[in-house]
Amino acid sequence: MRKELWYDLNAIDKKTKYVLAHSLVDERTLDNYVAWLQQIKRTCYGQMLERHRHERHKRVKERHLITFVSDRFATYRSAWWKLFSHVTKLTFGVPIGCKKHGLRYNNNPIERYNQDIKHHILTKRHFGSGEGVRAFLDLRRIVKNFVNPH
Repeated sequence: MRKELWYDLNAIDKKTKYVLAHSLVDERTLDNYVAWLQQIKRTCYGQMLERHRHERHKRVKERHLITFVSDRFATYRSAWWKLFSHVTKLTFGVPIGCKKHGLRYNNNPIERYNQDIKHHILTKRHFGSGEGVRAFLDLRRIVKNFVNPH
């Protein structure tokens, strides 16, 4: 936004490509990340608990819990630990080209979504206000989830 750095936090379901949560923040603080992940908790926590109840009798390595995948930014792990650590798993530190490193999970869906946003922003050059950015990102989420679903 103008010359200031803002961060667009997004979470996308791997299978459906549905944007589960997004938040525009000016700082990458733990409180901002927790507030962002609470969007997921409000809508999906029942499903996470159900999966955990179904899998908790199995050995830890044999459980098929819902898995969060993130890059190496430490605040992701701290926020996840605070909200979801007892019912889900986290694959932390996943690089973009993880298949060639033999990793099972990747973050390609979110990287693609971010690339699409960057492509649209390049044509606009910059936004004049926070309201304009928020309106644009909210519209992108609606279009992605409901107008052009995967």
